[in-house]
Amino acid sequence: MTFCCFRGDTQLSEEDLQVHLASAFRLENIGALIGAGGSVCAGGKTIKQLWLEFIEEEAETAGMLAIYSFIEKEEADPQTFHDDPTRQPPNIEELLDALEIALIEAKRVGQQGDLYDLLNNASNCLLRYITKAAILNEECWSNIQSPKHFPSHAEFIQKLIGARQPGQPSPWVFTTNYDLAFEWAAEESGVILNTGFSGIHSRKFSPQIFDLGVHNAKASGEARFGCNDVYLGKLHGSLTWKRHGSEFIEHASSSVWSELKGFIDGEQNLSNELMVYPRAAKYRQTNGYISGELFRRLSDFLAKPQGCLIVSGFSFGDGHINRLIRSALTNPTLQLIAFVPEFTSLGEDSLNQLKPELKSLAQVRSPRVTLVGGDQAYFQNLVSYLPSPALFDSKEQELRDRIKSMSEDNGGYHED
Repeated sequence: MTFCCFRGDTQLSEEDLQVHLASAFRLENIGALIGAGGSVCAGGKTIKQLWLEFIEEEAETAGMLAIYSFIEKEEADPQTFHDDPTRQPPNIEELLDALEIALIEAKRVGQQGDLYDLLNNASNCLLRYITKAAILNEECWSNIQSPKHFPSHAEFIQKLIGARQPGQPSPWVFTTNYDLAFEWAAEESGVILNTGFSGIHSRKFSPQIFDLGVHNAKASGEARFGCNDVYLGKLHGSLTWKRHGSEFIEHASSSVWSELKGFIDGEQNLSNELMVYPRAAKYRQTNGYISGELFRRLSDFLAKPQGCLIVSGFSFGDGHINRLIRSALTNPTLQLIAFVPEFTSLGEDSLNQLKPELKSLAQVRSPRVTLVGGDQAYFQNLVSYLPSPALFDSKEQELRDRIKSMSEDNGGYHED
């Protein structure tokens, strides 16, 4: 297995990385940004895998998108991607935006003929592939009693909360994924997940919930309980969010499964209320409120002092998030640790293979930016580098060291 790690311009070994992560996890504010690659181990697909499947299986639709200049001709040709493994697919969300705007404009001018139908079918077809990639495991949706089994995600959030010290805020997990991997993993692990929704029978989006925390009412003093909750910010929406009038509701997975199943099987279109995808044309009236609030929370987190952001499975293809990360590097106390499999070295030839945003991050050569690459940089592997929950905090360890020293000085005194 290949491994490559640089903190600034200093190369780190796997042991050095573990030490660095253990230190970073002691900082006041801990968070993670997980992209599509973070769900591959749970049955999801990367953006590139999703796009290749789409243009291979829906060649006619992809060709139509190229003919009408929604994408480049090469982007509709699977062979182009096979010949050049470094080639990236188009920005799918921008493509959906363009299709949505074209549909609205065609409807406005009364051109609802064959072209309108082609564009509408293309949009639904692409959405269908995105939805299929986010389902992960159909049994988890159809059977509420089914064991979910997302070990990497469960271990990840358990290690995040296990590193928290008394009085420190709960960790954040920001994700661009629509799937429910983190929700199901937290449920199995007994971890309380704060998604910004509150209520029992009707879970409405209430952003002030993010300002609340969970604590052990029986713990006092220096009790080493840390926390048992995680804030989850789903930046691009979720398969279980719906809009009802002016309210945004989070539904149980089983209650929306029949509609999602019908959509991915091609039997029906999604209802207008199912809020899944962020598209510019419907930004204000659908998920603009939630998306704007969640991006604000990400921006606020990146501005906090003594913080660390772990990035995994994120391709650095989202311009909005890239700008926030770039701006956050002006925060002198923020540590950024990005796991990027395609990163192999700081050599110019290797850097030229990376996306411009990632290349510029590497070229900063800042000791506050750590890049981890190679086979070990995939989400399921990075979990093994994270520190396990500590049994003793620093004060307790200091006391143990002093007792050990006293034992050595007295010659016969032992802890037990």
